[in-house]
Amino acid sequence: MTILDGKKLSDKIKTQIKHETQLLKQQGITPGLAVILVGEDEASKVYVGMKEKACQASGIYSKVYKFPQTISQDELLNTINQINNDDTIDGLLVQLPLPPHINTTEILQAIDPSKDVDGFHPYNVGRLVAGLDSFAPCTPLGVMELFKEYGIDVKGQDACVVGASNIVGKPMQALLLNEFATVDICHIYTKNLAEHTKRADIVIVGVGKINLITADMVKDGAIVVDIGINKTKDGKLVGDVDFKNVSKKASFITPVPGGVGPMTIAMLLKNTIKAAKLHLK
Repeated sequence: MTILDGKKLSDKIKTQIKHETQLLKQQGITPGLAVILVGEDEASKVYVGMKEKACQASGIYSKVYKFPQTISQDELLNTINQINNDDTIDGLLVQLPLPPHINTTEILQAIDPSKDVDGFHPYNVGRLVAGLDSFAPCTPLGVMELFKEYGIDVKGQDACVVGASNIVGKPMQALLLNEFATVDICHIYTKNLAEHTKRADIVIVGVGKINLITADMVKDGAIVVDIGINKTKDGKLVGDVDFKNVSKKASFITPVPGGVGPMTIAMLLKNTIKAAKLHLK
């Protein structure tokens, strides 16, 4: 069994990004990332803080727009419009979730697709599904980078993606299909989940349920990627996979923490550099 070490790979990618940032600065370009944070959600504040810290370490200009929970949709749209027209900003992301009175779809659609480093705009979603160059969502993109780093060729492999969200499951399916994997995608209404996961060469899960995937649900030698992040009653961070027992059967497996999580931040930086290069052209 081999651990897919996202922390180690993300550090390697961040070093590459720091070098690319320096090269861009020599051409008079400082890559810039803007993050919009609405409300006081603790998890969101932690994520935004991590992104800000990673930008600083990489030499990327970072600006965080913090708004109260009560901000109106029009105010938020006006801010996005301002950032869209700000030449010092190459990437823009809106930290989710947003308050219930805000229409998330409209907010994401308002982002300039060339600055959509989260890959959530319908334009980029469509290009991804069509197999065209686009900004892909950072978490599934990070999974693909892990596969590449560890020499895992998904072509012809049977993959089962558990979770069908727009942020992880659906783009994960598209990225795998683009690399010629055969993809089975499951969700909350799937009948007998184990039937799907048992026959998969690759199992990728991200739904937010502790121990959803147990050892009897995966075949010997399966590649298991755990995108889930949960807190136990004693405050320990765990994923959706019963790591202790599943790892005994898996050929490759991601830990939580230290697996996919660090890769998400690294891919955000990579997408920001990509946006800066596009704007330079």
